[in-house]
Amino acid sequence: MTLYPKLILDALATVRYPGNGKNLVEAEMVADNLRIDGIKVSFSLIFEKPTDPFMKSMLKAAETAIHTYVSPEVEVSIATESRQAARPEPGKMLPQVKNVIAVSSGKGGVGKSTVAANLAIALSKLGYKVGLLDADIFGPSVPKMFQVEDARPYAEEVDGRQLIVPVEKYGIKLLSIGFFVNPDTATLWRGGMASNALKQLVGDANWGDLDYFILDTPPGTSDIHLTLLQTLAITGAVIVSTPQQVALADARKGVDMYTNEKVNVPILGLIENMAWFTPAELPENRYYIFGKEGCKQLAELLNVPLLGQIPIVQSICESGDKGTPAALDTDSIIGRAFLQLAAAVVRQVDKRNLEQAPTQIVSVKK
Repeated sequence: MTLYPKLILDALATVRYPGNGKNLVEAEMVADNLRIDGIKVSFSLIFEKPTDPFMKSMLKAAETAIHTYVSPEVEVSIATESRQAARPEPGKMLPQVKNVIAVSSGKGGVGKSTVAANLAIALSKLGYKVGLLDADIFGPSVPKMFQVEDARPYAEEVDGRQLIVPVEKYGIKLLSIGFFVNPDTATLWRGGMASNALKQLVGDANWGDLDYFILDTPPGTSDIHLTLLQTLAITGAVIVSTPQQVALADARKGVDMYTNEKVNVPILGLIENMAWFTPAELPENRYYIFGKEGCKQLAELLNVPLLGQIPIVQSICESGDKGTPAALDTDSIIGRAFLQLAAAVVRQVDKRNLEQAPTQIVSVKK
């Protein structure tokens, strides 16, 4: 039996790639490294991405086609190549990002996303390069808070990889799952789908050089948090809570999630949101609607810093709805509060980096 390239290519031309309906030869998926040595045949199949879902089935189909149309005696060896470079492994995804900060809360409704958005802007006002990832897969709010709901990020090629270009607004680089789903319908995804989407927003985006990468995480403790911990080396977490006891109980769970011995992410401190109500016409007055200094007391109990106390003022809600976060106005009461918060976060991050070793990603136990 004499083998020659055309025999092999004719056999491979009977195999169709499901991604585009073309056969392997027509789709230019057969690399030009075809080698024949007696009855031994070796070559590579080229796929767009190293994670192509049809890769295994195509390898099997190509081998079967050669055995069927050439001879069952042929010894087939098929390697794979990718046109797109592989996503970096977890822990090495953002080499140009100096600090990753998780903004977290034990429960919903405490203003975590508002704090995350305004903290990002306040850090930018202090002169830092900042990125903000809306990791709340099922309730993304960053697009509305930055008035970029109609934004549709595109991809560009960087070092052989197609990377998503973050949206830029107010000097902040932004990405959210909200840019890729219908805002009027619920996102009904199983945990695996949500986790994969999040990994893409982290690892397949061109975040570039950042001093601070802020993660607006979902409320509670979920598999999304675990995905983040397994994907990124998080510098530290800040926990947002209101002063009321029911919120503080959940805030303790949030602290425990990060300080668990399997996780070991440092807690940079607590943020007391809705600390008091100050009416615009009486700026000196404070009304403690949800209790007084509950978060401060919890911080003392847990021996972690209280990074800031953010009051309730009508403008903070209005500015979030309009897409102009309150921290943009550094002359306002709320703007100054967020600047002070940002400065406190910077101090704690510097202290943490000086005194503690870099955070390790959570290893996945097989």
